[in-house]
Amino acid sequence: MKYYILFGPPGAGKGTHAGAIAQKYNLKHISTGELLRAEIAAGTELGKQAKTLIDAGSLVPDSVVEGMIETAFDTIKGVDGFLLDGFPRNLSQAADLDKILEKRGESVTAVAGLMISDDMIRERIKGRAVIEGRADDASDETVNNRIKTYHAQTEPLIEYYKAAGKYWEVNVDGGEIAENRARVLALMDKIA
Repeated sequence: MKYYILFGPPGAGKGTHAGAIAQKYNLKHISTGELLRAEIAAGTELGKQAKTLIDAGSLVPDSVVEGMIETAFDTIKGVDGFLLDGFPRNLSQAADLDKILEKRGESVTAVAGLMISDDMIRERIKGRAVIEGRADDASDETVNNRIKTYHAQTEPLIEYYKAAGKYWEVNVDGGEIAENRARVLALMDKIA
C-alpha cells in the first residue's frame, strides 16, 4: 500500500487537485473533514462523539480523527493506496500517523507539498468565501489567523518529512487550475 500526504497551506488547492491525483494513481482520497461528516451522517460511535464536540464548538480531538483514518485504512479495499488531505496538521499527528502505519508494517510513502505565498492564500480564501458562500473565510482576521496557525503548527512538518527524505514540493502560486494540476501531476509522477 502507498500512503501519500497532500500538504500545503489553506487555499493551495489540495481539495482542487486531490480527485485527479486519486484517480490517476488509484488512491482513496481521505479528507478529514469529509470523514467527519460521513461518520456523523452514518451515526457511528465516532460520529456521535464528533457531533457532540462540534455542536459544543470544540475541536475534535486527534484520537477521534486518527480512529476514523485507521478505520478507513482497514475497510477501504480495491485501491493501491491512500491520499491524506488535512492530516497530519502538526508534529504530534505526524508521529501518531507513523505509529498507525508501523502497526501495519508500513510508512508514509511521500509528501506532496503544494506551495503558495501568503498573499495568494489571502486571495484564494477570499475568492472561495465568495464562490462557496463561506462567511467564516471572508474576514481578514480569520484569514490572517489561519495563515498564522499554518506557519506555527503545520509548516514544521516540512522539516519533519524532509529529514525522512519523503518531502517533495511544487509551486502552484500562479496560473490557471489546469496549469497547476499539470504541475501537481508531474510532481506525483516523480514520487509515485
